[in-house]
Amino acid sequence: MAKKNKTTQTKSNYPIGKQAVKPESKQEADFYAKHKSTIWTIIVLVILTIFFIINNTREIPDEGPYPPNYHKDKIQNEAMQ
Repeated sequence: MAKKNKTTQTKSNYPIGKQAVKPESKQEADFYAKHKSTIWTIIVLVILTIFFIINNTREIPDEGPYPPNYHKDKIQNEAMQ
């Protein structure tokens, strides 16, 4: 029974995996590495939303004068035939 306790004590002193060997600078880099695609996706969606809002809130420019010899009725009649 004494041998079993001795072997469990020595095994419990060893670190499991890399839990005890994590440097702090590595932990900061891990956040960006894990969430890099999420961050860039959010940035792209925000930019596209801004462009969408700008595009749809602008005033439509007034129509300019028609070119010379343009007859609206003549073109509509030709399209109907």
